[in-house]
Amino acid sequence: MAPISLTETNSPLSADQAKRVRQALESLDASQRQWLSGYLAGLGAQPVDQAQESGASQVEATSVSTSLTVLFGSQTGNAEGVAELAAERAVAMGFDVQLMSMADASKKTLKAVVRLLVVVSTQGDGDPPDPALEFHELMMGRKAPKLEGVRFAVLGLGDASYEHFCHTGKEFDARLSELGGERLIDRGDCDVDFEETAESWIDTVLESLSGDLSSSTAPAEANAAAATPIKSAYSRKNPFMAEVLTSQPLTGRGSDKHTLHLEFSLEDSGLEYLPGDAVGVVPQNDPAHVDELIETLKLDAASKLDEGRVLRDALLADFEVTTLTRPFLKQWAEWSEVPELERLLGEEARDELRDWLHGRQIIDLIEQFPVDGIDAAQFTAALRKLPPRLYSIASSQAAASDEVHLTVAVVRYETHGRARNGVTTTYLADRVEPGDKVPIYIDHNKQFKLPDDDEAPLIMIGPGTGVAPFRAFLQEREEREANGDNWLFFGDRHKRSDFLYQTEWLKWRQQGLLTRLDVAFSRDQADKIYVQDRLRERAETLFAWLEAGAYLYVCGDAEFMAPDVHQALKDVIREQSGCDAEGADDYLRRLQQERRYLRDVY
Repeated sequence: MAPISLTETNSPLSADQAKRVRQALESLDASQRQWLSGYLAGLGAQPVDQAQESGASQVEATSVSTSLTVLFGSQTGNAEGVAELAAERAVAMGFDVQLMSMADASKKTLKAVVRLLVVVSTQGDGDPPDPALEFHELMMGRKAPKLEGVRFAVLGLGDASYEHFCHTGKEFDARLSELGGERLIDRGDCDVDFEETAESWIDTVLESLSGDLSSSTAPAEANAAAATPIKSAYSRKNPFMAEVLTSQPLTGRGSDKHTLHLEFSLEDSGLEYLPGDAVGVVPQNDPAHVDELIETLKLDAASKLDEGRVLRDALLADFEVTTLTRPFLKQWAEWSEVPELERLLGEEARDELRDWLHGRQIIDLIEQFPVDGIDAAQFTAALRKLPPRLYSIASSQAAASDEVHLTVAVVRYETHGRARNGVTTTYLADRVEPGDKVPIYIDHNKQFKLPDDDEAPLIMIGPGTGVAPFRAFLQEREEREANGDNWLFFGDRHKRSDFLYQTEWLKWRQQGLLTRLDVAFSRDQADKIYVQDRLRERAETLFAWLEAGAYLYVCGDAEFMAPDVHQALKDVIREQSGCDAEGADDYLRRLQQERRYLRDVY
């Protein structure tokens, strides 16, 4: 259950004091809030002059010999979760840990660092996550501080199917060394199945630091326990088997897309979520594709693997059997000894390899370059684990207490003469029916949340299934009886067949919860119109909302939509404020710093 928002009506504070306390608390992470609660408890138990003296003594008593900074840059929460785990284990060992988002880090932060662990994800085409953009710019620029004497380690999170795998982690690792830092251990690079690699990295780096603790330093078990939030028994490692309550199409007759609304039961799970969070769905691969793959490899579906598994079952449930990654390609090149593959993997053929990989899957590679003699154990050892897929939650738990809703666009397409299916979307669309149970877990996204201030206006930009979290936002605001204005920009191909949740938006518009609704249906007229065009058309009003303190949210496609929307916002700001392009960049950067420009793009 979400905490009750602090106001003048439920506290002895004035309205202004309550607002300032809320704003201060929003800027703190879990460990900082934990420390603050203890400090305030002590402050209330002694006279003011003694409390001030005690506070100063606590700061002075923080031993440099045990200080450790854990810095994270996270888009969806995975890097933050790993950083929290590292911090918890370091506290338990006896380190004095500062856990901090890159959004809150500065040059001053780095100058105070003695030991530094960095956990950072990579987005899109090798970009830093949004909360890390300004810190990344500082670190890569001329104003970065010298870091002689700082001992550091870096863990990158990414996706090996992308060309610039873990690029941001690699940048930070190299730059920290260039600035004079001493590397504790080699950089770690995590693929989508990141847990084992991340935990191994944490264990290794903390072992390398264990000698820094004096024998008199007692493990802070109580502090570690206090810093660890109470969690549901269900997680990515142990998903909840949720019953499917509803699976119904959102797209109408004549649509060239297939989008589903799904509802899952959370009854008796203890799972909790907030608008902006995501559901992780643990899928199964298409049996027809698995059978074709086994036949192409000339393997026995009943071949025994470790832990009592057989090949077909393992390929259905445990391994990624579609996405062709560079590590798998490299392994296949070694097995096949085909000069063409070796050439493609060379540095000089990087662009050619990217083009060659586009649209190809594992089965295309093994058909084009067959290899004899590969057994089931060898083949599965070369595969990465089948990762869960994340979907933005389209419901508020305040409105649907024991349910969670998803908006899923079913992926079907054709490349290189072969029909392709999205692994999870077709699993949900073709092989799951109401009454079936699907393994799921909640993936908390602390970077994409509603403001606590119910008076704050919201601008929500979500074409296609990117509109899902905004359905949750409005359900939540309706339950809260929030008075803030809400403005939705939605776009898709055709109004008649692709206006997702049309009835609900129009109902909320009529009731006044949805203050403004602007839509863009790209193929209903000769000239295509997109949400970014609507932003430019509403430039004056849009800028006025931003100047009045509106929070700006963008959800959906990262490759095309998000950059186009970002450029449109820059154009609006430049036009309305009279500033130049650099000034518009600074304006949006300030919104990001204030956590008023938030993106959930994929």
